[in-house]
Amino acid sequence: MSPMKMKQLFSAEDIKAFEPENKIGLLATQNEQGFPHITLITTMQANSPVEIVWGQFTEGVSKKNILSNPKTGFLIMTLDKSLWRGKAIWQQSKTEGEEYVRFNKLPMWRYNSYFGLHTIHYMNLVETTEKASLPVAGIVLSALLTKISKSYAKTKKDGRIFNAWTEAFFNKLDTLKFLAYVSEDGFPIIIPLLQCQASDSHRLVFHPGVYSDELNSINKGTDVAVFGLSLAMEDVLVRGKFTGFKRHQAVKLGIIEINWVYNSMPPIAGQIYPPVEVNAVEDFG
Repeated sequence: MSPMKMKQLFSAEDIKAFEPENKIGLLATQNEQGFPHITLITTMQANSPVEIVWGQFTEGVSKKNILSNPKTGFLIMTLDKSLWRGKAIWQQSKTEGEEYVRFNKLPMWRYNSYFGLHTIHYMNLVETTEKASLPVAGIVLSALLTKISKSYAKTKKDGRIFNAWTEAFFNKLDTLKFLAYVSEDGFPIIIPLLQCQASDSHRLVFHPGVYSDELNSINKGTDVAVFGLSLAMEDVLVRGKFTGFKRHQAVKLGIIEINWVYNSMPPIAGQIYPPVEVNAVEDFG
């Protein structure tokens, strides 16, 4: 998965760290066409040293993806910016049982007037990184280098893929961003990409100053997904082709040509670009 040291078991300290509801949990899956997808799942926890569990309360693409391809990638980041990444295989889901009761007693779901967790999913751990700290200083430097050089990487294409809000969202330095692609072994891989920004409404760019070994190992032409998340829990998922690295004003930038945009925020998730035709309902019988 990466040059980092990997292990096959969660430690007792890892399991304890995953318990709080206030954390970032990301699940990477792939659809039937093999394209990567990323979903925010804050309920993700370690149920044992070898099992991950998480609760579902909305219907989305990732839940369909795991039924057709159970290989997944995951990322967990706690409030102190500690980070774990790894691979897991989806095994089953349940609508009752010990974990179902336990999850629905958590404050976020116990006192929710509109919905609770209706399904619990179980995944077997394949491998995970050791606990690591998010390299904040390196991210800040890479974000600044991206910011000062991205205007030279504009596509000059007509029309828009990103609307003005989405472009501004990806350009905020406090928006969290994560990239996913499908590795040769069929498992999706998630890489933090907080320095990523939009050069215009068609393209995302990033300086590979952190996680450089992993980013430089992505093959040109690879389909990638980039998930953007704000502290206000606004999020957007985009997908595109990684077209390699190019220097702009002496700054090396990775380039992603966007071809798909998805709103993953509840209550209704759905594709934004390319536009989906809306047909009027004519038969109410």
